[in-house]
Amino acid sequence: MIPVQLILEGLYSYQERQTIDFQRLTDAGLFGIFGSVGSGKSSILEAITFALYGETERLNSRDKRAYNMMNLKSNRSYIAFDFINFENKKFRATREFKRNSKNFEDVKTPNVIFYEWKDEKWIPQERSNTEEIIGLSYANFKRTIIIPQGQFKEFIELGATERTNMMKEIFSLQRFDLQNNVSALNEKNKTELHLLEGQLKGFETITEEQIQLQKENLKIETSNYLEVEIGFKKIEKHYQQLKNLKTDFEILNQKKEAFEKLSEQKEKMDLLSAQTERFDNVFKLFNPLILEKSKLQKEIETQKNNKETQEKILKEIVTEFSTINEALKIIVPKYEALNDSKIQEHDLGLIVQMLQFSEEIKLLQERTKHGAETVQEVDQKQKGIADKIKILNEKIKALKPQKLDSNLLVAVEKWFSEQKKLKENQNIHTKKIRELQLKINAISTDLEPFKINIETFKNDFKEKNDALEVQHKQLSDKKNQLEVQQQLAHFSNQLHDGESCPLCGALEHPNIVTFEDVQSELNHLGKLIENTENQKKDLQQQVMEIEKILYQKNTFEEQLGTEQEKLKLVKVQLDKHQQSFTWKEFNSENETEFDQRRQKSFSIEEQIEELNQEVSTEQKNLEKERGNFDKFNKALETFKLEEAQKATQIQTNWTNLKILNWDNYQDQNIAEVQKIYEDLSKINLETEKNYQHFIAKEKQVAPKLAAQKAGLQHLEKSILAIKKEIADNEKLLKESLIAEKFADLKEVEFILGQQINVVESRKIVENFTVEFKTLKNGITELTSKLKDFSFDQEEFSTLETQFETAEKKLKTANNIVVKTTSEIERLEKEFKKKEALLKDLGKIQKRADDLKVMFNLFKAAGFVQFVSSIYLRKLCDHANERFHRMTRNQLSLQLNENNDFEIIDYLNEGKCRSVKTLSGGQAFQVSLSLALALAESVQSNAQADKNFFFIDEGFGTQDLESVNVVFETLTNLQKENRIVGIISHVEELKEKMPVSLNITKDEERGSLIEVV
Repeated sequence: MIPVQLILEGLYSYQERQTIDFQRLTDAGLFGIFGSVGSGKSSILEAITFALYGETERLNSRDKRAYNMMNLKSNRSYIAFDFINFENKKFRATREFKRNSKNFEDVKTPNVIFYEWKDEKWIPQERSNTEEIIGLSYANFKRTIIIPQGQFKEFIELGATERTNMMKEIFSLQRFDLQNNVSALNEKNKTELHLLEGQLKGFETITEEQIQLQKENLKIETSNYLEVEIGFKKIEKHYQQLKNLKTDFEILNQKKEAFEKLSEQKEKMDLLSAQTERFDNVFKLFNPLILEKSKLQKEIETQKNNKETQEKILKEIVTEFSTINEALKIIVPKYEALNDSKIQEHDLGLIVQMLQFSEEIKLLQERTKHGAETVQEVDQKQKGIADKIKILNEKIKALKPQKLDSNLLVAVEKWFSEQKKLKENQNIHTKKIRELQLKINAISTDLEPFKINIETFKNDFKEKNDALEVQHKQLSDKKNQLEVQQQLAHFSNQLHDGESCPLCGALEHPNIVTFEDVQSELNHLGKLIENTENQKKDLQQQVMEIEKILYQKNTFEEQLGTEQEKLKLVKVQLDKHQQSFTWKEFNSENETEFDQRRQKSFSIEEQIEELNQEVSTEQKNLEKERGNFDKFNKALETFKLEEAQKATQIQTNWTNLKILNWDNYQDQNIAEVQKIYEDLSKINLETEKNYQHFIAKEKQVAPKLAAQKAGLQHLEKSILAIKKEIADNEKLLKESLIAEKFADLKEVEFILGQQINVVESRKIVENFTVEFKTLKNGITELTSKLKDFSFDQEEFSTLETQFETAEKKLKTANNIVVKTTSEIERLEKEFKKKEALLKDLGKIQKRADDLKVMFNLFKAAGFVQFVSSIYLRKLCDHANERFHRMTRNQLSLQLNENNDFEIIDYLNEGKCRSVKTLSGGQAFQVSLSLALALAESVQSNAQADKNFFFIDEGFGTQDLESVNVVFETLTNLQKENRIVGIISHVEELKEKMPVSLNITKDEERGSLIEVV
């Protein structure tokens, strides 16, 4: 499978639509996906597996997968994945799911569509099977093409049984496991047989007679239902008429009672209507004038109060302006003498600096002296360290010729390890041959009691069985004759003249035959027949036991032959292996000598390593001392430079003095001169600050004074205008009172004080009028309708009881008919099921007999385990080709007798240890090697010309050197027509990648993809 393009939208952290064009990545042969933790790197792989198989590692269908996979800011998730399968056909897998707009947590089941690229367009597939298209199941896909986080070491950590089952699934080894197939079929057939027998127990009461009986009962119940229905319809018609009449009389009484209540409220409603109209007229005419009067009175009061306030403010401003003028008269003479005082302040500042520079020059002179002594000490240290490094290098040079080549040691140790393994295999096969010979001898002993000829025993037993069959038949025939004779004797004893014969019907019996009693002879024959049958059973039992023993003997003899062939093969391998020992430095028969020399070489190598580390440490110390020497030299130069700069600054300040003399101050204390300088500076600052403050205040207050006077004049004019408006309002009120014939304004205020809601009151009156007229008309209509009718409650109650009784009786009769009909339908369906089950039972019983024969033919699954171990060893050999390079021939992978993985440690005498003892980085290396080997095997079975492999973890456990080795291994895969993609945050890998995807996560836009 080769990826072409992936489109993501609304999935996990991918909010906006992102498109990955794999063309550029796959062309490079090796690419990576990089980003910070949580940026969305692994989500790309999950999108691919979910698009293809509808499965993910993080979530399953019980985890509300669709809701949890969808981006929380999105209402739609969409995945489209284009790829090329092993047949070089191009396909597209799409999955889309949407959020329910009314329920945030309700996300609909994804819509799945597969397309195939044909005739330059995408053709939808009516039915698509991902395993058929890609050639891999989901489990094998994530083991061999895309390996998710947390499952990279799954294969190596599986137990022997689980790994054998996995190999069986991947390489279709189940074709060798005939016993399991037969057992599965047999178990399935037994289950079906038991199920059918159990189902048939529930049909024992289902018979044709029972169905016919129910049909007769249905005819009777149907006739009864029709009679009850006719009587019910007569009663129902009369009852419905009386019920309608009762309803009309009840409605008439209700309306009369309601009309009486409304009549009592009519006078009150007429009064409310008159008051509402009067209030509305007065409100419209006088309310605006009264509101205007109140407004003007409030406004004139406000203006008068404002005038008083502004007069007080004006008085305060005048007082403040006078105070400012008095202060300026005092401060102006001081301000005019400020220039001379500032020149003196400047000179004092220069003198303070000159005194400080003098003190600093004294301190720098002392530091310069101390620095020169330190530089000399550091120089001596440098020379001592350099001499020590020279001595250490001479020791290393002397030790190197004594060390053996590491590749030579690894190769020889591997030879001895293989020699040991071959001898162990030779001993194992020799032991098995002895055990099998003992078993064959024991089985031959078991055959001696039967005293048979193995070549002819079947024919001998067949002749005995045939003789017993003939004897059994003769005895059975004789027994049948005696039983007929006994029956005839019984009939002859029952014949009497005048009574009909049961055989011929004659009434006369002149010659009645007499028979002897044969019961004792019949009993004797029965015992002889039973004895013959027992002999046949014993004979069959002996044949079965002999065949079982012979089968075991043949099996052990076959195993013995196999083990002897294996032993020969191991001996050939031992001879060949012995010839491959080409190292003259060592003796193939003396492994102890090799171990001693190897340990000595390792010891020398450790000494060299320790010396190298010591050299490295001393070199670091030398570099450190050189840095200190440069640093102290620079500091010494800096002190001298600073001393010259301070002297120059003193001379510059002396030339800039204008009033004061340096000679008068150079012997004084710095603190005293500093105090004089600060006091003078403070006085000058306060004088200037106070002058500026009062000038600014004068400029600020003068405009305020003028503005305040102008504002007071404007207030006086406003008060006069409001008084005129008040007079006009009072005149208009008087004219309106006269026109409406009111004595005074209090009478108007009384009416307005009622606070009547005109709209609400009018609505109440109108609703009352409509209801009053409606009730009156309704009463008139019902009275006219019922003038010729009367209602008898007692008659209605009697008829109602009759109706309810008839209704219950009709319902009961109908339920009986329906129940009987349903029962007939159920019985007929069950009877058909019973017939079908009986037919199926016959087929399954016949199949059970056939499966029993097949089960006896196929026993044990040892061959499947044997084939699985061959595949595993080949896989192990392929994985070691890369694992050796990654570990620099220090470690190797092998299978033990239990088909569990083990590690051969060549740095520890080639001893074996569990893979669980590997470090995280080593476990990643061996898992990667096995995964690549497994991927090659599986994808070669899928007939793919070009293979794709993706890794999502592991590189963070590697040091820099190991990362380089792994990267070199992955780079070499390009030569094998393999495309490899990795997900990592290791920067060293990112720098080596020819092309990669960079994933960043934006707080607003979500995860974003960029090709770099």
